[in-house]
Amino acid sequence: MKQFKILYLASEVTPFARAGGLADVTGALPKALKNLNQEIRIIMPKYKFINERKFVLREVIRLRDIPVTVNGRTEMANVKSAFLPESKVQVYFIEIADFFSKPGLYRDPITNEIYEDNAERFAFFAKAAMETLKTLSWQPDVIHCNEWQTAYVPVYLKTIYQGDEFFKGIKTVYTLHNLTNQGAFDKSVAQKIDFDENEVKEDGMFGKDNKLNLTKAAIYFSDFITTVSENYANEIIENDEIGYNFGPLLNDKGENFEGILNGVDYAIWSPSKDKSLPANYSVEDLSGKEENKKALLMRLGMTYTEGTPVLGMVSKLAEQKGLDIVLEAIPELMKKNVQLCILGEGDPEIAQKLMDAQKKYPGKVSINVTYDEKMSHLFEAGLDIFIMPSKYEPCGLNQIFSLKYGTVPVVSPIGGLLDTVVDYDQQIDDGTGFVMEKLSVNSLVEAIDRAIELYSDKNKWQKMQKRIMEEDFSWEISAKRYLDIYEKMITG
Repeated sequence: MKQFKILYLASEVTPFARAGGLADVTGALPKALKNLNQEIRIIMPKYKFINERKFVLREVIRLRDIPVTVNGRTEMANVKSAFLPESKVQVYFIEIADFFSKPGLYRDPITNEIYEDNAERFAFFAKAAMETLKTLSWQPDVIHCNEWQTAYVPVYLKTIYQGDEFFKGIKTVYTLHNLTNQGAFDKSVAQKIDFDENEVKEDGMFGKDNKLNLTKAAIYFSDFITTVSENYANEIIENDEIGYNFGPLLNDKGENFEGILNGVDYAIWSPSKDKSLPANYSVEDLSGKEENKKALLMRLGMTYTEGTPVLGMVSKLAEQKGLDIVLEAIPELMKKNVQLCILGEGDPEIAQKLMDAQKKYPGKVSINVTYDEKMSHLFEAGLDIFIMPSKYEPCGLNQIFSLKYGTVPVVSPIGGLLDTVVDYDQQIDDGTGFVMEKLSVNSLVEAIDRAIELYSDKNKWQKMQKRIMEEDFSWEISAKRYLDIYEKMITG
């Protein structure tokens, strides 16, 4: 297997900084690539809240006071270094005091307001990353960018840095994780980030819906585009609503656009070694699963009753995740012998409606408006049935976690959910979950009914649990596909 030099750029990486699933991907794929004998390094911002002592961040003397200029304004970047935990992947943290000393990643954690200077913050980050490479004299074969916060790099490479010998021949891969996050800004921002305002027209490289759109720019300038599941790749080309009308632009990329399913880091998400669980368990011995169910219900102040299935979600509280469908379905679900537990934060209006349901059905509904990483592991292990009625889901990770934890998923028929869950067929007693017929309250209830029916047959349910726990969505498979793309780009 050929060895390449890969720079992996991301605005968030687990465990250092996390706002969502993006960080889980960026914290796992580089490890898998390193395990395939690749020379890979990560560059990310050094946010103020990152615990330098905990993660053993070290000063790099030659990476001090690197001048970075955007729109005539020069700031000094200081770079520190550490390793991704349990790996030899080196991570460089770029510190620019004025931009990354805020308490949140992209928004104020107290007011939830998006930072007004986000466009400038990440423009400086992108340029600082490129200047760091020059200072290190480390020339990657490929720069792999993730989401709009890194979209500047493919653009700068082919414009501002075009004549720079150091960057000659470097290829770029850009991964679209979720098209709801496009990096759309007012046109006037163009000048502030060293882009040409003349190009912010609908037919220009950055112009979309009367805004400067960094995702459009990244698609235009990158050598290869990926997204996070094969089905989502098809959806964003064929469905203008899901694809935000990026279909024609992605179609133009031809063979240089591909969907590659996200993997899961089983070093973190595996019930046999999960340190967050009161009882570990495995395919060979499932007894610990019921212990986790008891522990979860006790933690939530609910009563454990043998034979009563516990349904649940760990999710952003948002319509995108189908919470409006869940709210409509609750009265029907409460007629059944089930308990429902939800963990997550998001839309205050949805949260309030869920809390109202908890009051209406005490002991049967538990709503926990927070995000707690340790608790999310207990949910995965303690639930019997995991529900994901998402309206769109580029990849989705919770259904993959659920499979490994023997928690049967009920999912909507979209995006990565369709790539990872095979609908249960009663006639041949096979499948890995229950897929809703369509996006509707009735379809959700019907799929849950089918799951409850299977749950009532203990032997068939255990057979299902063991089957889904043996599904393999490890990163190694996806990492090999990324390697194929890098090779195609580099060797032509």
